[in-house]
Amino acid sequence: MALSIAPLFSGSSGNSIFIRSKSACILVDAGVSCTKIRGELQKMDVRMDDLDGILVTHEHIDHIRGLSTLSKKYDIPIYANAQTWEQLLPKLPNIQAKNVREIKTEDFYINDVCVQPIELSHDAACTYGYALTSHGKKVSILTDLGHVTRRIIDMAAGSSIVLLESNHDVEMLNAGPYPYRLKHRILSGKGHLSNDAAAQAAFDLATTGVRGIILGHLSINNNMEALALQTVSGFLNGMGVQVGRHMGVALAKRDGITGCYDAR
Repeated sequence: MALSIAPLFSGSSGNSIFIRSKSACILVDAGVSCTKIRGELQKMDVRMDDLDGILVTHEHIDHIRGLSTLSKKYDIPIYANAQTWEQLLPKLPNIQAKNVREIKTEDFYINDVCVQPIELSHDAACTYGYALTSHGKKVSILTDLGHVTRRIIDMAAGSSIVLLESNHDVEMLNAGPYPYRLKHRILSGKGHLSNDAAAQAAFDLATTGVRGIILGHLSINNNMEALALQTVSGFLNGMGVQVGRHMGVALAKRDGITGCYDAR
C-alpha cells in the first residue's frame, strides 16, 4: 500500500480525514473531539503518536474543534496558510510555536508525501483543498467550496481517489427551513457544492483519469445519501462514464470511519 485515504467524519457536525503512506500518517482537519478521532484511528490500529501532521483546510469550527487538544497532547505539527493562522491562533491559545507550520501554495513534504495545496472558494479567510502524492499514487480532497474551476480540476487530475463535496440538493435547500441569508450563503460561489455541481465535477475529474469519487460533507438537513449517489451516478452514466466500471462512487459517513481506500 503506497497511499490510502480514510474519511473519519464528514459533515457540518465535524470533519476529519486520515491519509496514510509508507512512512507518513496525516490528518486533514480535526473537526471533532480528540476522543472521537482517537477512537476511529484505533479501528485501523493507528496510534495518535503515529500522526506526523495535521493539514487544516480552513478555520470553521467543524474543521478545527479538536485541533488544540490533539496538537498539545500529542505534540503534532499543524499546517495552515497565513490567513488561516490569523484566525486560528486566537481560538487555539495552547498551540506550541514549534508546531505552527505556515504553508503557501507551493508543494511541500511530510515524510514521503508531497502535499500540494489547492486554493478553493469558500467563505473563510483562505480555504485550501489538498492533493497528496506518494510513490506515484495521488489522492485529493475538495470539500467546502462554492464552485469548481478548471484550475481545481487540473490540480486534482490523475488522482486515484477524490473526496468531493456533495453538500446539498438545491430543491431541498430552497424548500427547507433555513433563513434566506443562510440559503444564499450556501448557494453562492463561496458556499458549498450541490449534488448537481458535484456530478459535473466528478465527470470533469473522470476525463483527467480520476477513477474513484467519495462524496462528502453532505448536509443533514438539505440532502440524503441516496439522492446524492443517484444524482452523481446518474449524471456520470448519462455522460458515458459507467459507475462501477469506469469510476467508483462511494459516500463518506457523517459520523465514523467510512472505510480505508487504497490509491491504485
